[in-house]
Amino acid sequence: MSTYAELRKDYSLSGLLEKDAAKDPFRQFEKWFQEAEGARVPEPNAMVLSTCSREGRPSSRTVLLKGLDGRGFVFFSNYESRKARDLSETGRASLLFPWIGLERQVIVEGTVSKITREESDAYFHSRPLPSQLAAWASHQSTIISGRPIIEEAMKAVESRYAGQQVPVPPQWGGYRLSPESVEFWQGRRSRLHDRIRYRRDKDGWTMERLAP
Repeated sequence: MSTYAELRKDYSLSGLLEKDAAKDPFRQFEKWFQEAEGARVPEPNAMVLSTCSREGRPSSRTVLLKGLDGRGFVFFSNYESRKARDLSETGRASLLFPWIGLERQVIVEGTVSKITREESDAYFHSRPLPSQLAAWASHQSTIISGRPIIEEAMKAVESRYAGQQVPVPPQWGGYRLSPESVEFWQGRRSRLHDRIRYRRDKDGWTMERLAP
C-alpha cells in the first residue's frame, strides 16, 4: 500500500516579505536564480513548460531556460513538436521553476512568440555538435517503432555533415514567453507559505500577496 498521504515536510528555510522583494519580477528572479546556483540546485534553469491545445487538452514537459531579459524567458524547441502546435494555436503558456531544495518555486504566465531567426541561429551554433546533429535527427513528438530508428538517423546526419558546419534546421528555433504575471512561492511552516505575485498592468508591475 502506498504511503503518499503520510509524506510531509514542514518548510522552514526562509521567508519572503514585500519589503525584501525587488521592485520588478526580473530582478527578483535573477536574485533567486543566483541563490539556486549558489546552493547547487540541480539544473536551476530547468523549468516545466505547460501548454494547451485549442481543444483545451493540456500538456507539460521540462525544458531549459536559455535566455532572460526585460522582454521575457527564452527556450528552444522543434517547431513541429506538440508544444509548438499548442503554442501556434493559443499563443499562451506557463513556466514553473521547481527549486525544491530551497523550498521555492517560481510560476510565470504569459504570451509566447517565436524569437528572430538571427537569435535562433546564434544560439544553435553555440550548442555542442551532438546537440546540433540531434536537432536534424529527431522529428520530435512523432511515433517511431523503436530506439534503432533514432540511432540510425543520428548516424546518417553525422555522416552527412562530417567536417562541415551544421546548418540550422528550418523546423528548429526559439520562443520567448513575455510574462503577464510572475509568482514567487516560498515554503513556510504549517503550510502558511509566502506567495508574492507581480502582475503586469498599463503602468508596469503591481506587487500583491496571495493567500497560501
